[in-house]
Amino acid sequence: MASIGSRTKVAVVTGASRGAGKGIAIALGRSGATVYVTGRSRLPADSPHGGTIAETAALIDEAGGRGVPVSVDHSDDEAVAELFARVGRDHGRLDILVNNAAKVIDPAPGGFWEKPLEAADLITVGLRSHFVAAFHAAPLLIANGRGLIVNTGHYGAVAYHHGPAYGAQKAGADKMAADMAKELRPHNVAAVSIWMGGLDTERARAHLAALAPEARPTARRESPQFTGRVISALYAADDLMDYSGRALIGAELGARLGVTDLDGSAPLSLRDRMGGPPELHSSLR
Repeated sequence: MASIGSRTKVAVVTGASRGAGKGIAIALGRSGATVYVTGRSRLPADSPHGGTIAETAALIDEAGGRGVPVSVDHSDDEAVAELFARVGRDHGRLDILVNNAAKVIDPAPGGFWEKPLEAADLITVGLRSHFVAAFHAAPLLIANGRGLIVNTGHYGAVAYHHGPAYGAQKAGADKMAADMAKELRPHNVAAVSIWMGGLDTERARAHLAALAPEARPTARRESPQFTGRVISALYAADDLMDYSGRALIGAELGARLGVTDLDGSAPLSLRDRMGGPPELHSSLR
C-alpha cells in the first residue's frame, strides 16, 4: 500500500547506501513511499563494496517512490537529530523508521581478542545508534497517530554468527524493540525486530567470491528487498499492534502476510537450524 488513507507513507531507512538497507528502502519506495536514505557513502569509492545514498535514492525514484538522500554518520548524535528535525520540517510526521545502520568489519579468522578492537564499534553504530534514531523519531511517529519502528535482526541473536559483538548487537536490538514497544503501545506505535536470512548483498557476494568454489554455500539467498516488502505489508496490516514488541523471523512473517521475494519464491525460515526468538516475559507480551 502506498498510503494509509490519503497520505503517502514517510519512512527513514538508516544505513541504506548498500546491502539490506538499500533493498529495504527500494522496496518501500516501490510502495510509493517517500524514503529518507541515510549513510556515509557519497561516492562509490567510499566503500570497497560500492554504493551511495544518492544511488539508492535514485533507485527509489525509479521504483515509484521518492528518495531523499541524507549524509549521516550515525555515531554523530547531532547529525541524527538534524535528520529527524528535517523530516519534521518537511512532513511533521513519520510512518516508519527502519534501524539498519551498523559498523561491521568483514569476517576474519580467530577469536575476538585476535581481531581489531573496532569490531566493538558495532555496539555503538548498530545498537546505540538504533536508540538515538528511535529517540528522535518517536515524537514524529506519535504525531502520525500510527507508526512502526523496525530493527533489522538476525539469528545471530541466539546463535553464533560473526562473533560476540555481532551477537550482542542483535540480541540487544531485539530487547530494545520489546521495551520500546511497551512504552509506545498507548500511542499506537509498534516496534519490532525482523530477522533476515542470508542476503544477496554486495558484501556477501564479495565474501563468497573469496571462498574456494567447493566451500561456497549453494543455498538460495534472500533478496535485500524481501524484508522491505515484509515491512510495507506489516505496516498496512490491520493487526499491526499485535506484532509489536516481538522479534520476528522475516521468512515466517512474510508467509503469514502473503509476501514473496522478487522472483515469487518464499524464503525459508532458519529456525530449525539456527534457533528462534526467545519468549518474552508476560509483562512485555
